[in-house]
Amino acid sequence: MTTRLLHVLFLFAIVGLNQPASAASTGAASSPKSQIQTQPKNPADAQIERTIRLKLAKSKLNADHFTVSVTKGVATIEGSTSIMQHKGAMTRIAKASGATSVRNNIRISDAAKAKAISGLTRTRTTAEVPRAQVSSTQSPVPIVPHAQVLAPAASK
Repeated sequence: MTTRLLHVLFLFAIVGLNQPASAASTGAASSPKSQIQTQPKNPADAQIERTIRLKLAKSKLNADHFTVSVTKGVATIEGSTSIMQHKGAMTRIAKASGATSVRNNIRISDAAKAKAISGLTRTRTTAEVPRAQVSSTQSPVPIVPHAQVLAPAASK
């Protein structure tokens, strides 16, 4: 009888632990946002996340309220911004904090994209200089004579 009871308890422990808990039994439905903000279990991941948050708090990027999480050395950044450079800056902060790689899911507003495109177009049109037409007989690269090496002067 005791061995049968042990077998039943053993099977219940294995099968019972592998069953997912329903949302009703936990008392609250878990949202994706709450899953992102939970602390990682790995101490190294927790340290990387703390470092990213400290650097973020000291920078102007803090105003965008980005969400950061680190799992197995991979930093995941969520949020949105109206400044295009903030996306790259967040990647650099995460890498400098010790993340092995970065999953940058920051969304850039349409206004920021339009501003960047107009700035790029304006820069390209002012930087371009009209080129003179080069005939097929002329070299497009100016020919520069080679330097001449002189013998050292004789000393007296």
